[in-house]
Amino acid sequence: MAKATIEEAASGDIQRGELLALYRLMVLIRRFEESTYRKFREGKMGGYLHRYDGQEALVAGVVPQLRLPGDYILSTYRDHAHALACGTDPKAVMAELMGRVTGCAGGKGGSMHLIDPPRGFLGGDGIVGGPVPIATGVGFAIKYRGTDNVCVCYFGDGAMNQGGVHEAMNMAGLYKLPILYILENNQYAMGTSVLRSTGQMDFVLKAEAHGIRGEKIDGMDVLTVRDAVRRVLERIRQTGEPYFLEMTCYRFIGHGIGDDNTQGYKFYRTEEELETWKQRDPITRLHDYLIARDMLSEEEAETIEQEVRRIVQEAIEFAEASPEPPLDSLYEHVFVDHQE
Repeated sequence: MAKATIEEAASGDIQRGELLALYRLMVLIRRFEESTYRKFREGKMGGYLHRYDGQEALVAGVVPQLRLPGDYILSTYRDHAHALACGTDPKAVMAELMGRVTGCAGGKGGSMHLIDPPRGFLGGDGIVGGPVPIATGVGFAIKYRGTDNVCVCYFGDGAMNQGGVHEAMNMAGLYKLPILYILENNQYAMGTSVLRSTGQMDFVLKAEAHGIRGEKIDGMDVLTVRDAVRRVLERIRQTGEPYFLEMTCYRFIGHGIGDDNTQGYKFYRTEEELETWKQRDPITRLHDYLIARDMLSEEEAETIEQEVRRIVQEAIEFAEASPEPPLDSLYEHVFVDHQE
């Protein structure tokens, strides 16, 4: 199991610069997500919107350790954080959310279908469990090429009840494909507790049933995530075999914009529960860890905060100033061009 928890990790074991980079990335994700809520309510974004508030450690502890490009990432429709962590320009992400031609998918994908193949991000998927079968194909392609690259596949607890997920994982276990499965167990899928939806809640056991080794870790602790993923990535690169990490976490907001955390969440989770999980906010925990060990001052934290807010504001201004896709582009990118 991971040893480098926020409470236990020694400052000499992890470089200060790396930790500050993790902190900055998580703050960027949080502020970016907060801004999307405001812009959606202003009518600047269409479609649907799924935020990542509270789950930042699941991305910040993983993506910076990948070889990009080279490795690959697939995610759910809650995908803004993944794109930002891969290095996609926040301006391109915001423009995509606003349906502008300068977006990373040309303004045609929106919030649920961000994508940046040159950086290894193969996109968000609007289907529950949808990334898992695709990861099987990516994993097979990596194995076929004979490289030591890895495909990281994110999906949620609700997806573990989908048949296609288990078919795909069975194939990965059978063919020994280099896939890191990351289960974002935020307890509720859309709005139904795992206690009411899942007969066997030992998700690691389910993965092992397909011949895939795994473990369960604290997804609210970025250092735990970072330590575990570093070890697991090395194992996958050496063996070429898949691995499964269940990361327990909690989203501080509703499932989507229709469940906006003002009233909707009260129907399936209590205010007391929400506040209890907020005491484990991954950003606050890392902030306090750095402050306590003189690795970050409050002045530096404020500098990071202001820098991030500037980046987000510039992304908003860029997106709002960008044009919408022209109507005659509607039929572009529908079929593959097979011209020689």
